[in-house]
Amino acid sequence: MAKEERNVRTRCGWARTPLGIAYHDREWGVPVHDDRVLFEFLTLEGAQAGLSWETILNKRDAYRQAFAGFDPAVVARFTTARVERLLANPGIVRNRLKITSTVGNAKAFLAVQQEFETFDSYLWRFVGGRPRVNRWKAHGQVPSRTKESDALSRDLLDRGFKFVGSTICYAFMQAVGMVNDHTVDCFRFKQV
Repeated sequence: MAKEERNVRTRCGWARTPLGIAYHDREWGVPVHDDRVLFEFLTLEGAQAGLSWETILNKRDAYRQAFAGFDPAVVARFTTARVERLLANPGIVRNRLKITSTVGNAKAFLAVQQEFETFDSYLWRFVGGRPRVNRWKAHGQVPSRTKESDALSRDLLDRGFKFVGSTICYAFMQAVGMVNDHTVDCFRFKQV
């Protein structure tokens, strides 16, 4: 596809940089059913708290290396010494609470997998097993949280997860395609 053609497509208003456009065009809102990818997005959305998504996208490869390709079984075994090394890693957000919450979240993630067989089967119950398709005309209409993200947040918190407030959960739900929040004029709206 020619660069000029990509630039004339109508996209969601937040996709403005080359990295943001690539993420929007390939990943955002596409239903995810792979537990490792779900753990990745849960981790990245938590890391993003208080920062821009662009910052996290720029650090995504470093996160994949630092957190063992987002294998929750490996991350759950990270030691205090490993956490200290991560705090010195300039490729990721060096926030002790965010790093330690990722290790704790990996343990909670494994517990959910054990109870429900997969995190995927647990997660998608919150939207009845299929994506919610919204029909927003403008980015400003998109909510920052919903009753579904409230319920997911409460349940994750009850299970010991951290950095899973309702706003973070809604961003996660958007990212992994549990909701389609592409605006109706966006070329991706009908594709996902």
